[in-house]
Amino acid sequence: MEGKMKVCVMTGAKKLEWAEYDIPQPNKGELQIKLEYVGVCGSDLHFYDEGRLGNWVPEGPLVLGHEPGGVVTAIGEDVEGFEIGDKVAIEPGVPCGQCEDCRKGHYNLCRYVKFMAIPEEKDGVFSEYCTHSASMCFKLPENVDTMEGALIEPLSVGMHACELSNAKIGESAIVLGCGCIGLVTIMSLKARGVSEIYAVDVMDKRLEKAKEVGATRVFNGKIEDIVEFAKTLPGGGVDQVYECAGSRYTTLQSCKLIRRAGKVTLVGVSPEPVLELDTATLNAMEGTVYSVYRYRNLYPTAIAAVASGAVPLKAVVSHIFDFKDCMEAIEYSLNHKDDVIKSVVKMV
Repeated sequence: MEGKMKVCVMTGAKKLEWAEYDIPQPNKGELQIKLEYVGVCGSDLHFYDEGRLGNWVPEGPLVLGHEPGGVVTAIGEDVEGFEIGDKVAIEPGVPCGQCEDCRKGHYNLCRYVKFMAIPEEKDGVFSEYCTHSASMCFKLPENVDTMEGALIEPLSVGMHACELSNAKIGESAIVLGCGCIGLVTIMSLKARGVSEIYAVDVMDKRLEKAKEVGATRVFNGKIEDIVEFAKTLPGGGVDQVYECAGSRYTTLQSCKLIRRAGKVTLVGVSPEPVLELDTATLNAMEGTVYSVYRYRNLYPTAIAAVASGAVPLKAVVSHIFDFKDCMEAIEYSLNHKDDVIKSVVKMV
């Protein structure tokens, strides 16, 4: 496909504009993809709201969006295993493959990665087409659509958290925060055979959704004290705690919720760089703390879990916006957090 395409571009804090770009053509080893769905992520909202995300500050225009599903429209040289018309989920980061971290298998930690919607790395995909390394594109089976393909990205975060902490059948877990990442963590736990899952949030809509996707019991943190509840459990806590809110309050709570030799996994991203942990309790319990950065080697597993029905991924979607309303999708998602669990933009 050649010609021009519409692109939604961020030009500064709270500034989005429509632009026309040339439709990108695939280089050697790349696919050209017509985008069908793109998820709206919390990091897109941070960029839009503050004009930056942590230490990432765009020097010029930046296209947001890094949760894509679409269809192959052109194939570059030396690409095997794909045909035009294939549905794909796109893993948004392309690692270098050569550095020490990549060679050890920790490619999510590659310092030379080119990740979508990150300044100086790669534009995002609030656009009609994109090109991407075929090595990071994954074919979707018949019964998985491109909306689910777009949501494989956040699902991989939850799966990575559960894999790092080795959550397994017979264990108990508390998930703090039931936004999109909390919900995919609950689904991932359930798919791994963890059936005793307690979910905490302060928004009832999210708690209802947590129950729907597999939480045993839900707690509204404004009304109920999860720390007091955890003390009533066998061993005085749970085996696994997942902090998915990225908040000071829940991060401080996390170590108080484990039983002896329990594990705390920090999944949520906080806008504040420094948060407190209750290390005295952690030490007394000989607890382990894991931190999560994106994911690695999980797209095929995540796609298989959705295809088999083990993960009801579409359940997280609360709002669908057309591409022409892309700006409204970002604005609404930012200002209606009590209503929006997960927004996706339908690109076609």
